[in-house]
Amino acid sequence: MHQTNWPHFSFKNNQTYLTLRKPLKKILADITPVESRGNRPFQMTMEQFLDILIYHHLTTPESGRHLIQELKQDFFARRTIAPPEGINKSSFCEAMHSRRVEFFFQVFTALTDRASSVLPKEYDHLGDLIAIDGTFIDATLSMLWADYNKDIKKAKAHVGFDLNRSIPSKITLTSGKGDERKEVKYLLLPGQTGVTDRYYQYHKYFDLWQSQGIHFVCRIREGTTKTVRKENPLLAGSIVFYDAMVRLGSTKDTYTQQDVRVIGYYVGPKVYWLATDRLDLSAEQIAGIYHLRWKIEIFFGWWKRHLNVYHLLTRSWNGLMIQLLAGLITYLLLAIYCQEKFQEKVSIQRVRELRIAIRNEAILSLSSHSLHHKRKDFAFFQP
Repeated sequence: MHQTNWPHFSFKNNQTYLTLRKPLKKILADITPVESRGNRPFQMTMEQFLDILIYHHLTTPESGRHLIQELKQDFFARRTIAPPEGINKSSFCEAMHSRRVEFFFQVFTALTDRASSVLPKEYDHLGDLIAIDGTFIDATLSMLWADYNKDIKKAKAHVGFDLNRSIPSKITLTSGKGDERKEVKYLLLPGQTGVTDRYYQYHKYFDLWQSQGIHFVCRIREGTTKTVRKENPLLAGSIVFYDAMVRLGSTKDTYTQQDVRVIGYYVGPKVYWLATDRLDLSAEQIAGIYHLRWKIEIFFGWWKRHLNVYHLLTRSWNGLMIQLLAGLITYLLLAIYCQEKFQEKVSIQRVRELRIAIRNEAILSLSSHSLHHKRKDFAFFQP
């Protein structure tokens, strides 16, 4: 009897996925291929590895074991996502632990540049705004590097989030005890304005950032001592009740060496105090900038819930960094896709539509191939 041979349908041949993945084509072509550093060649290329991780974030399997099981047993995943030779748990774990994280950093950085050129800037008149914040990732007790306290292990991802385009722009990873303020130097560039919550209040950094040409809008504690150097005029009827150039700090060790602008304003019964070096904007605009910081909180919640980012696939720093970068790469691809196809921001509705379209197209391709071979089988038995 004529035997039907089921071919491997590359995920990259799926037209819907190709549309999503299109920005990666030139980026991957410009990156020097990564070769195995051992005696054995890679079971899967870096490109195949990246496709598997994008699939993981798009389809949200519950765990690494679930992902490997799908790649082995799910008809769609086995025929379209897994490498043609298949994949096993050991080779996947090896990739997560030892593949070079620099490859994923290169892809993420280049894709961020691509997204920045495609997505509109919502608040261009306010400058280059980057919200800075950290988010905890629950770790296992065996993850000794993820130090938090005696009985709990946590890692902490520190993210720079482009508020104009609503996309992540930078990331670092530390233990749960990692000082978020020390990570700012990796997340901000001169000319950008960092938008931060009260935890980032550190007067020596306010001086340092100004000397480096880095701007800031930082919420400060209500009881912070302020030595007024100059009062700025207030608008009648404004939510702003305080605007002055001051020196912050109550002791010689905590004084700011340079003046900073402090703004106080009401939102309902709640009082907010902000420190900034931005003198080119009104107090009301500064208050509006801080309000935009909430976007990074929304991003963390959406990223965690809908792209399965915080379900650990690995226990090493290297592997977790790869997982986080793959999650950011997936989000950037979705942001570009939604903008170019629908002129919209990322939404779960569009993500669901994309997931359904990718799977339906693969099923139709496989069904068409099956029908073709059945016809050949029928012809084989004709006289």
